[in-house]
Amino acid sequence: MNIFHIAEKMIWENALSEGMYHPEGFNKDSFIHCSELDQILDVANTFYGGREDLVLLEIDGHRVNFPIKYESAEGNDERFPHLYGPLMIDAVVKVYVFKPDDKGGFRLPDELSGSGA
Repeated sequence: MNIFHIAEKMIWENALSEGMYHPEGFNKDSFIHCSELDQILDVANTFYGGREDLVLLEIDGHRVNFPIKYESAEGNDERFPHLYGPLMIDAVVKVYVFKPDDKGGFRLPDELSGSGA
């Protein structure tokens, strides 16, 4: 079961040398916000529109060292995967370039949308 996380490229690159990743909001929330494949674009376009400094991490849920809980976002009944602990680098199976189009909106990378490979 793979899940996804939108990360700031610089924070992800810093995590590579540390061996684990935890975004800025981790200390406040106690978990890492993740998405299923079909949730990525809604999250990206709602919270990250126009940002050029992002990557999309594909995480193998079987490789994580902490619980993944599916919980509703505040004010929403949709359930999202939340990783309750830092993300170990070896659980990330693929890192995608994740840049918006010229109108500031996001599309799935070709490998994930089925139009690439």
